[in-house]
Amino acid sequence: MKAALVQLSVTDDPAANLPVTLGFIREAAGAGADFVLTPECTNLLSSNRAHQNAVLRLEEDDLTLAALRAEAEALGIWLLIGSLGLKTHDADGRFANRSLLIGPQGQIVARYDKIHMFDVDVSETERYRESEAYRPGTRAVLTEVAGTPLGMAICYDLRFPHLFRKLAQGGAQILTLPAAFNDTTGAAHWESLIRARAIENTCFMLAPAQCGTHAAHGGRPRRTWGHSLAVAPWGEVLADGGTEPGVTLVEIDLARVAQARVRVPSLAHDRDFEGP
Repeated sequence: MKAALVQLSVTDDPAANLPVTLGFIREAAGAGADFVLTPECTNLLSSNRAHQNAVLRLEEDDLTLAALRAEAEALGIWLLIGSLGLKTHDADGRFANRSLLIGPQGQIVARYDKIHMFDVDVSETERYRESEAYRPGTRAVLTEVAGTPLGMAICYDLRFPHLFRKLAQGGAQILTLPAAFNDTTGAAHWESLIRARAIENTCFMLAPAQCGTHAAHGGRPRRTWGHSLAVAPWGEVLADGGTEPGVTLVEIDLARVAQARVRVPSLAHDRDFEGP
């Protein structure tokens, strides 16, 4: 399998972001990628709820999703849309942060709604409350890409290792972690956590990311870390997307999963225990 990590620096305008995303997907497919992954917040990055409400759509009406499905079919590729902000029918009006796996016929193969919300105080001046606008998902998702078991996660999920453990013990050989990772926490933790999830679960980690400074509609600009990563089951960084938008290609040798699991069969060694 040849995978491609698409790194974006989106605005808060879905219509402006779409042509850029399509261009990178075409570039990846032209270079031979049969599995292309985009980052979290592929359609927009915004913290202004009024603006989100004005531009976001229900899944069935979302123009970004429709265009990306059509492109996957036209190119005959597997496409992980890292996530889209989508309206829901929830009574409180909150949105979904949803990752979608698209097959080569343009069909939606799997959906995953981000479980863990980024409600943190990075510093005295930098505060995030994702749950104010987005409602958390409730279900882990294990699916297949080209016959290979794949577990889906998004960004802040990275800090909750039990999610990845369940996916790996369910059979996942590839774990996807599209992100719009904060630049402060990214500098400190991004690579370490991605490599840890790969090592402890003997899986490939594919993590396409947002990068740069994102203009905000009536709000404070936001910076993301970039450095889209592909990491092998033994922990080697196979590819790093750096800090600019673009496409990073990586060969995925799935035999390495079986090799790592023979060497250290830790997925079969979990034990129940009491306390604390």
